[in-house]
Order: sequence, then C-alpha cells, then structure tokens
Amino acid sequence: MIPMYTTIGEHCVELVCRSERLLAGLKKSFRFSFSSSRKPDLFVQVNEGYGVPFVDDHVEITKQGGVISYARADYLLETESDYVHSEISAYNELALKHALMNLYSAYLIHHEWGLLLHSSCVVDRGRAVVFAGPSGAGKSTAARLSQPRELLSDEATLVRITPRKITVYDSPFRSELHGAPDQPVCPLSSIQLLKQSPINLRNPISKPSALLQLTDKVFYWAHDAEETRKAFSLLVTLTEAVPVYELFFQKNDTFWELIS
Repeated sequence: MIPMYTTIGEHCVELVCRSERLLAGLKKSFRFSFSSSRKPDLFVQVNEGYGVPFVDDHVEITKQGGVISYARADYLLETESDYVHSEISAYNELALKHALMNLYSAYLIHHEWGLLLHSSCVVDRGRAVVFAGPSGAGKSTAARLSQPRELLSDEATLVRITPRKITVYDSPFRSELHGAPDQPVCPLSSIQLLKQSPINLRNPISKPSALLQLTDKVFYWAHDAEETRKAFSLLVTLTEAVPVYELFFQKNDTFWELIS
C-alpha cells in the first residue's frame, strides 16, 4: 500500500490503510496527499476486520514489552509508548475515527502539546469560543445556532496549550457538522459550560470550579500516573489562562448577546 499524508494541528501523519472501505470513510474528514515535504510525526497502519459493531465506550488498556494496547469491542489500537508508531484494527468507520481520536489525544498529552476537549467551537471576530458540556447539553446545537460563524469543531476541539498562549486548530474529528476547509488557527477567548434554559444567562465561574468541571471533558484514557499528571497540568494551564462561564441558553442565537 502507498503511504498517504495528512495534517492534524501542527502534526504530519503518515497513514497506510489496507481497507478501501475505511479509507473512503477517512476521506470524508481528512485531506490526504501522496507526498509530504516534512518528516511525519506519527506513523499509523490501519487494518479492517476487527471486533464487532459499537457496544459501548469501555476501553481495556494493557502494557507489555513497550507496547500499549487499547482494546474496545470495535477497535484495537497498539502503539509504542511515545505514540509515534501505531497500528489500528477497526470494525468500521466509526470505530476507526474513535481509535484515531484515542491515539491522537494520547500523543498530544504525552508530548505536552495540548488537549482534545469534548466540545464544539466556533470563531467570532477572529477568536475561538468553546461550548462544552455533558452529552445532550447542546454542544452541536450551540454550534449550529452560531452560523454563519466559522466552525472549528463539533465534537472534539483541538486546543494548543502553552504558558504564553492558548490557540484552537481546525479539528478533523467531526460528528455532524462540517465547516470550510483550512480554517485559520485562532486564539481561544472563552469556554462556555452549556445548560439549556428558558432564559439566557451567563455567569463566570471560579478557576477551581472550571478545572473540576472540565476534567471529564478531556478525551483521555487513564493508564499511567505520569500521563495523568501531564493531562492535569495542561488543564490547569488552560483554566488559568482562559475565562470559563456557565451559559444558560435558549435554543436560538440570542445567547450571543452575552458572549460578543
């Protein structure tokens, strides 16, 4: 198989896919080329024919001989401890997307680059605004109501975290909504924790409360104390730098009067 190349955030990914069916699914969200001017950061081999259709989100993690294995009913991800060389065996397109999110999130945390947040994100006047919350809180709804603002994510927001600045990249890990290609990198202005309501109301929350409420919004599969420390440290830096609000919102675009 001929290697293909794609970019996620600042990272070049070399991918060899042995399944035409899975490759067709990948091409819905990822832009590929057959050459790269730079050395890849990640190398991924993809196989078809593993497991059963999606059952639940439970992932069994084991480590043996320098290889970490993430096993879900519908995918098996086997990766080296630095997450650079990996092999994914998947049942279908959904399983492959989730395995890639698993891999890329682990890579970001291991290299202390940033986080994947379970959230949607749009661009308002050149600055990114994140909408986070539990399942059913309205993340995709808020993003849809924010149109025609450009969309950076509707499922997994890609956040670059450094002590000097917090920025958001276009995320290929989409669920329902797709934006224009090649979105610019934007500074992150605020995070909204969503709560559907008959009225619009926005309240700032304290940094300790923000840290607590965002902990379960990080795509992270805990298996190692040092990796958990890195994830927590990145989240502390994020909440120290960016204001976090509780946003009670109606299902229309009037909530933007509280944000803009």
